[in-house]
Amino acid sequence: MASHGKKYLEARQKVDREQLYSPLEALSLLKEVSFANFDETVEVHVRTGLDPRQADQQIRDVVVMPNGLGKQVTVVVFAQGDDANAAREAGADYVADTDEMVNKIQGGWTEFDVAIATPNMMGTVGRLGRILGPRGLMPNPKAGTVVQGDNIANAIKEAKAGRIEFRLDKTANIHVPIGKVSFTTEELQENLVAFMLAVRQARPAGASGNFIRRVTVASSMGPGIKVDPYASSITL
Repeated sequence: MASHGKKYLEARQKVDREQLYSPLEALSLLKEVSFANFDETVEVHVRTGLDPRQADQQIRDVVVMPNGLGKQVTVVVFAQGDDANAAREAGADYVADTDEMVNKIQGGWTEFDVAIATPNMMGTVGRLGRILGPRGLMPNPKAGTVVQGDNIANAIKEAKAGRIEFRLDKTANIHVPIGKVSFTTEELQENLVAFMLAVRQARPAGASGNFIRRVTVASSMGPGIKVDPYASSITL
């Protein structure tokens, strides 16, 4: 088990690990016990009652954080011709419309946060699955990252505004960032509410019983703080 430093242990002492905090209390405490000398990312971890081995108990969806994520999002778009020009005009950081760019990614270059593609480029993108897949960068229609040309601008805008994909992992958990410690408590709560609403709306058909078992928030370096998963502010 990894040992923790003095500052982490001091922060953990301020957190009652048995208490279920309201979202606002949890996020206020998270900001209070943050000790790193950089603007930490605030993360939420949801423990579900799902069985990831079952096809009808999968979750994969997207949510747009109302207050963004506090980071610059780098977007690459796989498109050609007029669609490629539209992507550049809409603010894409990179446009993969040449063999040179595709080969660069195939060689392992992944210095971007979101990949968007037009349907006619998915054959090309498919060849990059070994690189993009493990990093969660593979364009997917359900995630809104495979779009027709006239939707490219909107997809880029949403990606840069804080649109993120979430999915159930092999341990039945969902993990996403919801902002930075420098955000106000209210901004973090609005993002948390938006995420929890999206998770509940994405409840799979095979879910039964206690769907959401545990919700924990934490900063990058800080201790986990349990949030009441049935608090009125995140069950709206």
